[in-house]
Amino acid sequence: MATVQLFCLPYSGASAMVFSRWRRHLPQWLQVQPVEIPGRGARLGEALQTDMPALARQLALEILPALKTPYALFGHSLGALLAFEIAHVLRELGAPPPVSLFASGTAAPSMRDDYARGFADPKTDAQLKAELRDLNGTPQEVLDNEELMALTLPVLRADFRLCGLYQRRQRPLLSCPIHVLGGKDDKATQEQLIAWQQESDANFSLEMLPGRHFFIHDHEGMVLRILRSNLEVDLHRQRGQRRAALAG
Repeated sequence: MATVQLFCLPYSGASAMVFSRWRRHLPQWLQVQPVEIPGRGARLGEALQTDMPALARQLALEILPALKTPYALFGHSLGALLAFEIAHVLRELGAPPPVSLFASGTAAPSMRDDYARGFADPKTDAQLKAELRDLNGTPQEVLDNEELMALTLPVLRADFRLCGLYQRRQRPLLSCPIHVLGGKDDKATQEQLIAWQQESDANFSLEMLPGRHFFIHDHEGMVLRILRSNLEVDLHRQRGQRRAALAG
């Protein structure tokens, strides 16, 4: 099996290192590459971003030199939009298409009006904490830790603006398969998730998992099996298409 690099984009308020544990549970041919966003984790000293096209271009330019093997993109929530935008920028830069694009836990680019309403509105610290509590992915002891919240809330505020200000642009469709994951009890509806199929002229799949917004952690094993099985199929298909193109 050829080595595949899986570039992983985090959700709002998170560091990409939330994906580092996946390395222990995926086969050696599938190499997890967390993509850190400025303003958090190892890039804590860098300015936070609220311009999605500019951020996607910055990250795509950082990823581009590493594309020595087949690659895929995975993003959850905010990360799904970023992965989608990065795929477009990489194409503009002349990079080969990803084997697969995995969009998890958020409405499609064409369905943002209802889903993201209010995300860009100014929010107090108390309102942001309430959002975190409602998403049910942050332990109460973290919410009560003023030092941690002082680091987290500015990141979350900037990330919510990234989501709230996002505008879909008219561009040629992507040529890679798009695989969408959703939580059965999450905010994103099946209609909003299915609309991701409008963004590519290749294969599409939708998997609905038990749980709310953080189903990727609550049902990690299921998520990783979905990633692995789809990548195996898509990698085989991509290699077949390349052989056919060379033969033709």
